[in-house]
Amino acid sequence: MSKKPQTTMSLVKILQSQGFGSRAVSAKMIKMGMVHIDGEKCYDGEKLFPLENLEFEVDGKKSIYKEKLYILMDKPEGYECSHNPDFHASVFSLLPNEFLGRNLQCVGRLDVDTTGLLLFSDDGEFIHRYTSPKKHIPKTYLVECKHEVSDEMIGNLLNGVLLKQEEISSKALEVNRKSTHEIELSISEGKYHQVKRMISAAGNRVEKLRRISVGEHSIPSGLESGKWVYLK
Repeated sequence: MSKKPQTTMSLVKILQSQGFGSRAVSAKMIKMGMVHIDGEKCYDGEKLFPLENLEFEVDGKKSIYKEKLYILMDKPEGYECSHNPDFHASVFSLLPNEFLGRNLQCVGRLDVDTTGLLLFSDDGEFIHRYTSPKKHIPKTYLVECKHEVSDEMIGNLLNGVLLKQEEISSKALEVNRKSTHEIELSISEGKYHQVKRMISAAGNRVEKLRRISVGEHSIPSGLESGKWVYLK
């Protein structure tokens, strides 16, 4: 039998589950009067609250209870998709600190100079579904090329190009010319630097790369670079 979802939870467990710290840290914040629910301070860490649509404040900052996190960000240039970056700032520094206490992970990665749609989650099944090569999740990019886009180049991408150190050609699902030097390219694989390598194999070079969709998810209108939203 499937386990019924929990409908209520004690305040201390709520804070702990949402990444605010250990049970001891969460209990201390409650005792210090740092937690508000319905506009009132709550000092009782064992008090039960309904989880559906639960909103609360911790140290003046509003939060919404989420059993699992599903986040969409418009990643800016100059950030590494790593908790321990080598040369640039971490993309996780753009997210609230409490998210990092929930083992939040990038769902796939973007290069430091690539911008656009980046998903995050702490749901292992969700991450696997969107990163497994067997799932063939389509990903669409805007690609600005160094040289003018030719019909031959588009044909090569659609028919398949052989990447270095690969034995099987990589094909684009779809290619649409946006301007003389820009195309919209869709792929269903996730090989290392795949778009840049495909463009190179087709006789051109990537100058700018921006991911605009992954599966059914696209960047919401008006979302600023470096900002994020919850996925429904």
